[in-house]
Amino acid sequence: QVQLVESGGGLVQAGGSLRLSCAASGRTFSSYTMGWFRQTPGKEREFVAAISWSGANTYYADSVKGRFTISRDNAKNTVYLQMNSLKPEDTAVYSCAASSTSGWYQIEAVYNYWGQGTQVTVSS
Repeated sequence: QVQLVESGGGLVQAGGSLRLSCAASGRTFSSYTMGWFRQTPGKEREFVAAISWSGANTYYADSVKGRFTISRDNAKNTVYLQMNSLKPEDTAVYSCAASSTSGWYQIEAVYNYWGQGTQVTVSS
């Protein structure tokens, strides 16, 4: 069982930065692929970024590539999402998720555990 708690969301102006954190409980955190997804009202949840259990491999949606960076600290059971050059279209609830499956990282269904989410609002 893994419990995930996100933090770091807030209101920021376009062009600004935020760093989201996702703290995980459980001793097996280091064995999970971790992902970030986001959702806005009336839209489906979309993949943002993912990182392999070791941190050696990272994956990004085209819409955030070059602006967002995912990282993890297995000693702290935490995954991060550094978001730079934020745009109003990045406004969403951001959720982290843990998957025991390698591969298919952009697919919601492979993730076993989800956090409650943190709101990110980017003003123009």
